[in-house]
Amino acid sequence: MYYTMSFANKYTDVELVERLQNNEEGALTIIYKEYWEIMFLAAYNLVKDRSVCEDIVQEVFISLWQRRDKIQIKVSLKSYLYTSTVYKVYDHFNKNKKMAKDELFDNFENKIETSNPETKLMHQELISYLDTIVDSLPDKCKEVYKLSRENMLSNKEIAEQLNISQRTVEGHISKALKILKESLGVAVSIEFIIFFLK
Repeated sequence: MYYTMSFANKYTDVELVERLQNNEEGALTIIYKEYWEIMFLAAYNLVKDRSVCEDIVQEVFISLWQRRDKIQIKVSLKSYLYTSTVYKVYDHFNKNKKMAKDELFDNFENKIETSNPETKLMHQELISYLDTIVDSLPDKCKEVYKLSRENMLSNKEIAEQLNISQRTVEGHISKALKILKESLGVAVSIEFIIFFLK
């Protein structure tokens, strides 16, 4: 998936990232032309404000250029940009406390289901990838993380159920979240990962 050739730009993800890291602004232009509309639609599906969405997408591209030497594409460039865009939307709501942030959380899956096919595919690809990462965690770490995320158990309840200390539970959860955060390849918050994997 990472090496899929784009029909429009004739470059693989690897080649585009390498060009970015070599400070080639032309690579950023190619990426912008290829993915701007997809990213805008992904943001607009959640925010419904053209001006805000344009700003969000612009911020993603600015960040992409500023962080070009640190970029690690773990799934595909398209999914990387999708994740970055959705995170910027999350961050936008998080910074604007007076806005109806709950709407983003409560209706996120519904909005994805009614979004354009491209956004749906990116979302499904990313969730599948993150599920794969969770399944690859060490057994005990995975068990603790799933009890926390899927069963919504408290650390105390998990500790009692598995007959381990709460500190051990916290350690497993921290390890799982650290691995998930690193696997996304973007500078996202732990809260965003938890929200994304609900």
